[in-house]
Formats: sequence, C-alpha cells, structure tokens
Amino acid sequence: MDAAGSRQTIAVGQRASLTRTITDTDISSFAALTGDRNPLHLDDAFAARSRFGRRVAHGLLCAGLISAVLGTKLPGAGAIYLQQSLRFLRPVFPGDTVTATVEVTACREDRRTATLRTTCADENGRIVLEGEAVVLLDPPPRL
Repeated sequence: MDAAGSRQTIAVGQRASLTRTITDTDISSFAALTGDRNPLHLDDAFAARSRFGRRVAHGLLCAGLISAVLGTKLPGAGAIYLQQSLRFLRPVFPGDTVTATVEVTACREDRRTATLRTTCADENGRIVLEGEAVVLLDPPPRL
C-alpha cells in the first residue's frame, strides 16, 4: 500500500534494487540462524582446498537480498512470496558487494499477483544468481 493506504500500482517494467556488501558477520550470522555450518562458508583452511580457493557466502544469503527488495521496495509492504526459482551462477565471497534487482514481468490484477525477474549481480556487474518470483500483492486483512 502507498502512504495514503490505497492499493499498490504495479506495472510491467518496474524495477527496484538493493545493494549490500557481504561481510564475515553476515555469513556467520546466517550460519548460526539456519544451522548451515558447511565449512566451505566458515573455515578458511577447508575452503582453501575447494574449487573456489577461499570461503564463499551461502547462496541463500544472497537470495535473501531479493526477499528484502520484494518486501521493502517492489512491490513492498504487504507482498507475500508465493514462489521463487533460483539458479546460482557464480560464487559470492566475503567482501563482495551484491546488488539484488527485481523487475516486474507480468501482473494479474484479477488475482493480485505479480511475476518478477530476480537477479543478484556482483560489483563487476556479473550475474551471480538469477530466477523468478511470484508474489501476492497487498492482500486484504484477515477478519
């Protein structure tokens, strides 16, 4: 809803983004919250022997940035995730700056849903994650 309390206006082509630098604290907090303590994310010596040569951030930590865009910017408050597909294309390392972007590709006013292309790109503009989300727009309050 907008500031006046009216329904969101969503149109094909609308875009919104959020940028965040992924820190060691983000990674360790995500591991603690989810229980995903894979040493590839947390242990420098273990990760040094991996194909990446160093620790990588959890893929779903980056995907969480998409959720932040959907819930705070576009469509914004009241949006409810119905579906999300994800394809992880490149690793994200501690210290990388990631920009999550969503773009409306379809709207169904009769169902109050929107479909959005979702991407995360690193500071060099390389796509690290891509997918598609379907969200329910500002549903009516439950009685």
